[in-house]
Amino acid sequence: MSDGGTRGAAIPPLSPREAADMAASVLARCRELARLSEDEGGLCRCYLTPEHKRANALVGRWMREAGMRVRQDAVGNICGRYEGAEPGMSAVLLGSHLDTVRDAGIFDGALGVLAAVEITARLHRDKLRLPLALETIGFGDEEGVRFGVTLTCSRAVAGTWDDAWLACRDESGVPLRDALAEFGLNPAEARGAGRSPAEIAAYLELHIEQGVLLEKARVPLGVVSAVNGARRVECCFYGQSGHAGIVPMGGRKDALAGAAEWISAVERAAEADASGCLATVGFIQCGPNVVNVIPGLARMRLDLRGPDEAALDCLYEEILRAGASVAGRRALSFTHEQFYRVRNTPTDARLRSVLGKSIRRVQKKNFVLSSNAGHDALALAALCPVGMIFVRCRGGVSHHPDESVETADVAAALSALMLALADIGHGALQS
Repeated sequence: MSDGGTRGAAIPPLSPREAADMAASVLARCRELARLSEDEGGLCRCYLTPEHKRANALVGRWMREAGMRVRQDAVGNICGRYEGAEPGMSAVLLGSHLDTVRDAGIFDGALGVLAAVEITARLHRDKLRLPLALETIGFGDEEGVRFGVTLTCSRAVAGTWDDAWLACRDESGVPLRDALAEFGLNPAEARGAGRSPAEIAAYLELHIEQGVLLEKARVPLGVVSAVNGARRVECCFYGQSGHAGIVPMGGRKDALAGAAEWISAVERAAEADASGCLATVGFIQCGPNVVNVIPGLARMRLDLRGPDEAALDCLYEEILRAGASVAGRRALSFTHEQFYRVRNTPTDARLRSVLGKSIRRVQKKNFVLSSNAGHDALALAALCPVGMIFVRCRGGVSHHPDESVETADVAAALSALMLALADIGHGALQS
């Protein structure tokens, strides 16, 4: 037995008062963590920045206070381990990500990490241990804002790290390789973050829904059935730069005007899709980007998501045909390169059952939904069984400062997660 914990003891459910107090603590820590931002007046915390380092230090301190042994892994994830009834047992991994988008909300990612810390703190306080170890992880890079590749840190843990990512550069031209070194890590050891299936029994992620289905159903929690497929594509229009006061309108090869026409076609194509696919052009860069010069280059990044792979394929091809058509009419060149693709990834059926049972005990009925947003669970599915609980968020708003959750909903999530851990500890995954 380790650290004086009770061997294989039953894990009692949280009382309503306990759950409410724990939820208040989680939300207070979310607000404290949000102060670690690159931007004044808004939240932005990107991978391998000084703010990321400060976030790891703060969350690491909270992990230690919760009774965990803490380390930072080879790609900058902050990791805490709370031993099971015997040292060295395989672990249930809990967590989410600590990085954010620009002008972010404070709960996306952080809620799942800090809820895991709070759950562990409660076990440590009561000297309780599961038959499995319990680990918490704060992934350093889920959003992919700085280097353009998403889920790098969870993919590293899953053993699917790609050394080609080391050459990816941020907006300042800094390669990921150099950023790792500046952070105090050895780029050559990035693959060392990988874990083995023997080490990790399951991964559970608590996350805000980033949608309105739970709100419409008037329930605080839902079980995620799958993380939907996604693609990211860099598309470029090439034209010819020229003096804005000289070249006549009919003789221009305006790359940005072509891009604008194409973006409207992207929107129309996605609106006409009946399967639920979504298309977004969220990044655009033009050159030479001067007010009195006709743009000769427009570079964009397209994000496609959907629950049906065949429908996503059709939409993708339609959008590319539209780009070629626009280019042909305007005497431009159009190129495209897909730099990210994931297929629809179901969560583990046994974990869905365990989580659904726990949620029914908390809110009387289960609610099942899929996710169009990507999550670290998607990457971890290559390593171990994964399960997700979504928490209702007001208006479905996310990636925005107005992101908001209710204390009572977080309390319900903590209660359901504790019940699920008790069931897993008593062999629910072996049934």
